[in-house]
Amino acid sequence: MAANIIDGKAFAATVREKVAGHVARLKEEHGITPGLAVVLVGEDPASQVYVRSKGKQTVEVGMNSYEHKLDAATSEADLLAVVDQLNNDPNVHGILVQLPLPGHLNEDLIINSIAPEKDVDGFHISNVGLLGTGQKSMVPCTPLGCLMMLRDYHGSLSGMDAVVIGRSNIVGKPMAQLLLGDSCTVTIAHSRTKDLPEVVRRADIVVAAVGRPEMVPGDWIKEGATVIDVGINRIERDGKNKLVGDVDFASCAERAGAITPVPGGVGPMTIACLLANTVTACCRANGLAEPEGLTA
Repeated sequence: MAANIIDGKAFAATVREKVAGHVARLKEEHGITPGLAVVLVGEDPASQVYVRSKGKQTVEVGMNSYEHKLDAATSEADLLAVVDQLNNDPNVHGILVQLPLPGHLNEDLIINSIAPEKDVDGFHISNVGLLGTGQKSMVPCTPLGCLMMLRDYHGSLSGMDAVVIGRSNIVGKPMAQLLLGDSCTVTIAHSRTKDLPEVVRRADIVVAAVGRPEMVPGDWIKEGATVIDVGINRIERDGKNKLVGDVDFASCAERAGAITPVPGGVGPMTIACLLANTVTACCRANGLAEPEGLTA
């Protein structure tokens, strides 16, 4: 069978359109403009590109974008002071500190200094705990994007067997919590899972988030399963650089019912969900109804 391709680029455009509509209503009906602040420390090239893209898309949906670019040698105290300033700024509804940080800075300390209600990355320990106990929280952007695409494709996920390959705090663990919240039966698999192929073969939904190029072959996939490939790996093939996911797309697409490509699958959803989280945070801060279809 030939799998349906889940077009993350098109889906992300739809999410941004919904965000823009909600931003316009907030401005018109309440005189409020959501604001997203991004803090970049140092000059990591990939981070710079990512931050530029975030800023551009933030402005395109009608929100205010605030960028704070700090020198790589910035002290922990100075960075904490910037975060504290943003925590207390009523015009800022979402705060994101771009990772990775330079080695002399404690990432956990910095992330946990962000006000939980403004933590649009969903990494603060309070948001992790709220998500894990099924309470209202800010949800990490990449897992939220995966959930949105799964809901859109399947409707209800109730009773489905889901396997998440990877146990990172950023994707694997929160993805499992979100799937549990939608009444899936969830297994978190990882490098020490016994007989990983057999574990994956029973899944109706496979979310691959391990960071290993084309690790999952087609013969691990149950006929008709939905495959969400979170991996973005740069490899060299035939003398050229190429982006590939954590699953072998060609062989998996032959067995899957639906699959996300790399690039053009999960990737575009991450920034779209960051914008969605910022609108959600703005609504919560002002006691307004949350935007439908943009939250977990």
